[in-house]
Amino acid sequence: MGKMKQVTLAALLAIMALSAPGIAGAGQSSQFIGSGDSTPDSENFRYDSTASTPLEHPVANANGEDSLPSFSRPPVTQSQEAGRDDADSSQSQRPPRWTISAESIILDRVGGVNRTLVERVPGDTHFYDVPYAPSTQALNSNGLDQGFAPGQKLGLIRHGDSDFDLELSYFQVNGWSDARAIGPDNPLNWLVMKAPGGFFQTQDFPYQAMQWDYTTDLYNAEFNVRWNYSSRVTMIAGFRWLRLTENLQGTLPPPDIYQPTWKYALPPGPTLNQLVGYVGTPATGAFSPFWNTDTTNDLYGLQVGAAAKIFEHGRFSIDGLIKVGPYCNHAQESTGVSIQKVVIPSSASTNQTAFVGETGLQCKYQLTGNLVVKAGYEALWLEGLALAPGQIQETYTTRPDIVSALGVNSGSGLLFHGVTTGLEYSF
Repeated sequence: MGKMKQVTLAALLAIMALSAPGIAGAGQSSQFIGSGDSTPDSENFRYDSTASTPLEHPVANANGEDSLPSFSRPPVTQSQEAGRDDADSSQSQRPPRWTISAESIILDRVGGVNRTLVERVPGDTHFYDVPYAPSTQALNSNGLDQGFAPGQKLGLIRHGDSDFDLELSYFQVNGWSDARAIGPDNPLNWLVMKAPGGFFQTQDFPYQAMQWDYTTDLYNAEFNVRWNYSSRVTMIAGFRWLRLTENLQGTLPPPDIYQPTWKYALPPGPTLNQLVGYVGTPATGAFSPFWNTDTTNDLYGLQVGAAAKIFEHGRFSIDGLIKVGPYCNHAQESTGVSIQKVVIPSSASTNQTAFVGETGLQCKYQLTGNLVVKAGYEALWLEGLALAPGQIQETYTTRPDIVSALGVNSGSGLLFHGVTTGLEYSF
């Protein structure tokens, strides 16, 4: 009986040893580490009188150290293993909730109004005959080339749980400007600016030039809904506001030393050559510009567009963008005209149908999983604008001191284009 008990106990221990891998780790191989098959072998087991379970021979790992048998590790089922992998993958590949971007932009301003600002009339012409004498154009408003100006651009995208995202963006460019001075000539010429209604301006003294200063500023804000149509194409629809402001000033440098009292002489008045060495009453203080026009364009409208990934290779990609839309432009102009050194103001406003179109390309390089450096080209086309030089023809003067705004010339267009560079961060 005692021998039978020993045999029974040995068989029970063998069964427990055989079933341990399946109990401890479902889905794992039923083979023992170090055994050639699943059949129990007396060489694979030894009985420890101090233990209640059989012990497997230690197996040397790659470092030559003993490792624990497989059934001594915490049990992990196949479904648990897959769930853990899915959780880790989901956490590491979870799409970002926010994307912010900051860029520097440099844009060139192209376009304007064809308007004569300065004409030349021979210096031997009497003053009151200047408006009717033959003349040659010395400066056109298109000759004021404002060139490039820098600005800043900020963007924010909120990524939704579905295929729709929300986008806010803002940029501004300040400081487009140019200034041109004509004269004084040798031999002397009258430098003349003419406006409707009989207004004309000449230099006050032979040593002076006639100078025009022209500046432009641009502001833009937009809110868009972005629909991720596919992994490479995003459709865009939203609201956009743009503000374009301009200033045009005409001055006579250097400033007057004397009061130009000779302009009050009876017709036909002196010639410019006769004014050489003229000494009159000393001027007290500086005089205002003889012409000063400000314009403001506020464009409000809806836009649609698309963004697409055109090329992608590794960390590098090229994206394209296009947006268009109709707008309402609330255009305003105000002009101050100096008559006998007293500025007379006038102003007008109108609502004008306008158009805005934008296109661009951006090259992107993924520095890290969250950070992108980008550089590209951008073009913005605005049509239906009130530009400052275009308001000269809408400003009517009647001597001695009446200035009237006939309306707002808002039929001009501009193109802004240039380069952008910046960073984009997603989190």
